[in-house]
Amino acid sequence: VTLGMESGFGSDFGSGGGGGGKLDPGLIMEQVKVQIAVANAQELLQRMTDKCFRKCIGKPGGALDNSEQVRTGGRCGDPRASSSGLPLRLCVPQKCIAMCMDRYMDSWNTVSRAYNSRLQRERANM
Repeated sequence: VTLGMESGFGSDFGSGGGGGGKLDPGLIMEQVKVQIAVANAQELLQRMTDKCFRKCIGKPGGALDNSEQVRTGGRCGDPRASSSGLPLRLCVPQKCIAMCMDRYMDSWNTVSRAYNSRLQRERANM
């Protein structure tokens, strides 16, 4: 999925309604908000992809195979303990990537909710 200027939010500022070339500030603000949201989503996906592939793909090749392990070693269900004393749950790359992306999104959502909540409290105190 490619998001960007080709999504229909290019140079159409103020063209809604045919107001004789009059710019609609409300329309412009909405289009800018959409463009910012698209840029934020693209950045989130890029960061998540970079981090999870770096973590889960130890030796890039033509395909992800079941013999490839994550950098920290071990396989799914490896009984060895990590430095924290918890057992390692390391899996083949496909599962590692999926789990990493799930955790990344969960973390992103938690931080976003906390940030938005704080912004609302700050606005209420103004």
